[in-house]
Amino acid sequence: MQKSQVEVAIGLLFSKTRVLVGWRDAQQHQGNKAEFPGGKLEQGETAEQACRREVLEEVGINLADWHPFELIQHEYEDVIVRLHVFFSYVPEEDLRQIQQPWQWYTRTELANLNFPKANRQLVRRLVLPQRIKIRTQLDELADLDVGQVMYYRPEHQADAAVLQALTQEQLNKLILNKTWAEQLSLEQQSQLVAIHLKQPQLFATQRGELSVGQCYLAACHDLQGLQHAQKIGCDAALLSPVLATATHPEVQGLGWSQFQQLAQQVDLPIIALGGLKHEDLGIAQQHAAYGIAGISQV
Repeated sequence: MQKSQVEVAIGLLFSKTRVLVGWRDAQQHQGNKAEFPGGKLEQGETAEQACRREVLEEVGINLADWHPFELIQHEYEDVIVRLHVFFSYVPEEDLRQIQQPWQWYTRTELANLNFPKANRQLVRRLVLPQRIKIRTQLDELADLDVGQVMYYRPEHQADAAVLQALTQEQLNKLILNKTWAEQLSLEQQSQLVAIHLKQPQLFATQRGELSVGQCYLAACHDLQGLQHAQKIGCDAALLSPVLATATHPEVQGLGWSQFQQLAQQVDLPIIALGGLKHEDLGIAQQHAAYGIAGISQV
């Protein structure tokens, strides 16, 4: 017997580093599990229209600015579900309008919630790494623990062949710049933790040009860069340099006060970079950072 296919629109709602989550009633399909706002497409609706309608009905806020996030097909025992996933940031003035029982969770807390299997791919992308190693060699890649990632900066064009030979498990721990990522197949690119955009690449990219289903990490040095990264739909941004670094001693660091001021003016998660050590994660998070990245000491 052929399984029926259900088209569902999902809305991910973000506020800074938090994500809005609800709970499915026991009598619902995949009941007694955490859920994101959403529901079935009605006749004549586009997926984005359905997403906007469902969020208004379930959460109580009407958001017009949506970015495509993922398209997931998952086969359960009784039905095939296609999830059309979008995301939007909730303005501060709308936070009080959110209806119960929806609650905010930090991205790291999502990993401890019991979601339907079809949503677990979303959770893996939403739980961004809090520490990123930056390296010019792949030697340490095999030694990374589960959840640890590395941003690899190849030094030679010959390294492209090495990248193409990496396994899925290795790609799942790796962030690559857009120039290098484009030398991989589309399937390999989708297995990366994220694609990194240098600031010139960031400003050369407009809204609607990012690949749906791919995580993007933008390199930013000022408010203009952060705002553009949010506008085009990047998942997160690296903001640097926070402190003076040995590699760029001529560049003055932002300092924690200015870093926090910039980070709080946008909604996407901000990862601090520049002169940081492994143990600086706590102080970074006290100044509105989601995580840290570093070359020699992280």
